[in-house]
Amino acid sequence: MIVLNGGSSSGKSSIARALQEILPGIWLTFGVDTFIDALPGGGNSPNAGITYEQGGTIAFSTAHRALERSWYSGLSAMARAGAHLILDEVFLSGGAGQERVRSTFGEADLIWVGVHCEPDVAASREAQRLDRVEGMARQQALSVHAGMVYDVEVDTTYRSTDECARELAGQLSLDALPR
Repeated sequence: MIVLNGGSSSGKSSIARALQEILPGIWLTFGVDTFIDALPGGGNSPNAGITYEQGGTIAFSTAHRALERSWYSGLSAMARAGAHLILDEVFLSGGAGQERVRSTFGEADLIWVGVHCEPDVAASREAQRLDRVEGMARQQALSVHAGMVYDVEVDTTYRSTDECARELAGQLSLDALPR
């Protein structure tokens, strides 16, 4: 499983889609946006357990965190059953989020990828998207990487997501997977 971590509007989803086209085998992409879309109100309902605060800060209820653990457990079961997964994530708690995923996935082979983008560039991309809370990209651009340990890192500030995906594919040793 490949785990992409980066702030909002850093290019993770585009890299994930590009990787699906160039990696050997069939890869499924899931992540924070998939999870949020499945919540009540697409994450905008009080029943979703998410609070969006001024400046892009996000808080989660205890019930939301419990559901998140269930989500990761389900993805872990898919990986153990042989599915090739790309997880598109925003670890707001940095290394603590990485540890939550690592402990849920146990013995699964995880490849950790840091997707970096300078805060000003991410904020500019965010401003062009209607589905983003203003301030999230700038706030997350650096904080999501705090305490993280990566196998591979890419920077989308001045490079296309397709270029970054090709670089990642070249660095990953996945040639033995079935097409």
